[in-house]
Amino acid sequence: MNYGRQKFILYVFTLIIFLLITRFIYIQFHMGEKLTLQAAAQKISSLPIDVPRGNILDRNLIPLTNRIEKYDVVIKPFQLRNNPDAIRRISDILDLNHNDIKRQIEIKSNPIVIETDKDKKNRLKEENIPGISFINSLKRYDFATPAKHVLGYLNKIDLTGETGIEKAYNEYLKSGSPGSIGMVTDGIDNLLPGLGYRFIKPKIKEQLNIKLTIDYNIQKIAEEVMNKYNLKGAVVIEEVFSGDIVAMVSKPDFDPNEVAKYLDSPDNELFNRAVASYNLGSIFKIIDLASAYSKNMDPSMYYYCPGYVTLGDKEFRCSAYARGGHGLINLHEAFASSCNPYFIELGIRVGPNAIIDTAKNFGLGNVTGIDAQGISESPGYLPDPSNYLTYGDTANIAIGQGDVMATPLQVADMVATIANGGIKNKVNIVDSIVDSKGNTVKVIRKNKGERIIEKTVCDSIKKLMEEVTISGTGTKANLDAYGGAGGKTGSAETGQYINGSKVVHAWFAGYFPRLDPKYSVCVFIENGKSGGSVAAPVFEEIAKNILIMGY
Repeated sequence: MNYGRQKFILYVFTLIIFLLITRFIYIQFHMGEKLTLQAAAQKISSLPIDVPRGNILDRNLIPLTNRIEKYDVVIKPFQLRNNPDAIRRISDILDLNHNDIKRQIEIKSNPIVIETDKDKKNRLKEENIPGISFINSLKRYDFATPAKHVLGYLNKIDLTGETGIEKAYNEYLKSGSPGSIGMVTDGIDNLLPGLGYRFIKPKIKEQLNIKLTIDYNIQKIAEEVMNKYNLKGAVVIEEVFSGDIVAMVSKPDFDPNEVAKYLDSPDNELFNRAVASYNLGSIFKIIDLASAYSKNMDPSMYYYCPGYVTLGDKEFRCSAYARGGHGLINLHEAFASSCNPYFIELGIRVGPNAIIDTAKNFGLGNVTGIDAQGISESPGYLPDPSNYLTYGDTANIAIGQGDVMATPLQVADMVATIANGGIKNKVNIVDSIVDSKGNTVKVIRKNKGERIIEKTVCDSIKKLMEEVTISGTGTKANLDAYGGAGGKTGSAETGQYINGSKVVHAWFAGYFPRLDPKYSVCVFIENGKSGGSVAAPVFEEIAKNILIMGY
């Protein structure tokens, strides 16, 4: 064989070896995990244990989800079946029924995952038992998770968003395929050496987070106060000059990890009361005033209140009915004491058309817009004024009874518009979509405001609202020691009865501080009877804590 032929063959073999090495490296390091999973998939039974998911953040990028550590113990049946001592130690430390866990290990092949706490996990780890391992992760929710009705919850079957922000922004929050624990076997179901039980890492893409307008600290204050009084209802807090919702509370709430047990609950824990419509009551007298002023009518008058007024076959009573009425009163006294006959007279003078038109301008009878940002809301209800022909019908509208209904969210926004001098802002609860470093990827928040009423009118109404907390029905919401407040109480009859007793919802809606309002707050207490004695103290404590903490 001549030298040239030898050289050619050497080159060919060198090239072949080089290509084989290159292919080996490519398969080993680039395709290795994919091929392993494909091979394993033929003989793997996997149990999802974690799904990569973006966070839901407050306005200051404080996480509202994934706040606490989660500890899982992974029990591998094949490796424990002949080790009764280990099974006994595991069941004792995890407080499991020994016979139950033993039976599961005997009949199951798939890994058994049991959530535990840090202390038990550490104790078990010290035992150095073969056949168990541990997974540390973050728990999506716990019972202390704030703003549950806003966040929503996940479907346990496929771990996708079922309600709230989780559902509305599911495609952004999904960060990849779930991680899982699997059992890899051969053709006759024996564990494969070197594989056996294994953790299949999730395939993670870039994490995106949802940034809300909610303020974690303010939300926690509002929730803690509602929990303290053990009340059923809602609190909504809006930033006066931006329209941003900084807190939305609905009580009672629920454990997002155990949703099924609330489905038939009589307390309707899953129901978001902050965006449901209710009879409004005397809160609506703010609209009466705004309507009168907008028509260039002076709502001031001297009026003699005997405690009731009769219109046709209907008698409308005042809160002072039992003591014979308020007597001769003026506007300041009538608003502060929430005199129904006074505002019925004013409503008749203004007329139902003007009152309903003003209510619509304030956003009542229509959604605020957070439904487009992921939170379903009721539009409330305003009657058609053309159907209200009698003075008695108009009286019902004037005092917020009958068909007039609104949500706590709408009421908070109505008060914010008065407090800021007449600018109705676009209401927001979602700010933006951000990356893992907090950089804005997409803006969701709508930055828009329009004047719907003159500042001079708002100033006049604010003086009356401030008098409510000083000498009227809202003295339990007095914040004079902390900068003062303005507000309005409401006790709304619903026409419903429970155990023979009337269902009367309690409201307090106000703003603070008095001279430079920063927040509007609506407190709604379901069947709370009295806005002044039940809802007003909740407002006072929430507002006081916010001011003391400097939020």
